[in-house]
Amino acid sequence: MPTKPRREDLQSISEIDRTIHAPARLMILVVLAIAESANFLFIMRQTGLTRGNLSSHMSKLENAEYIEIKKEFVDKIPRTLLYLTDKGREAIQTYRENMLQVLRDLPDK
Repeated sequence: MPTKPRREDLQSISEIDRTIHAPARLMILVVLAIAESANFLFIMRQTGLTRGNLSSHMSKLENAEYIEIKKEFVDKIPRTLLYLTDKGREAIQTYRENMLQVLRDLPDK
């Protein structure tokens, strides 16, 4: 008979940052963690997200202050650049540590 999970075994799961945990937002942050900055089209190609979906997730990450979005024109063509903020970099590191703790807390069978 399987053992019942203890409340303290589940605590590390409750500490996971839900803003980052969504797969699309995690992909965006991973791309930016590696590249430091990237334009909208590059991130769209790397993640496979649609324009609308990417824009929606960018807004959530910007509201959390994990990314900075800069819009500019290059030869009259609009360009959107995304930058990972220091807060975003710290959030990714904390997320990583929390996910590792969740896995460590899994009971052995």
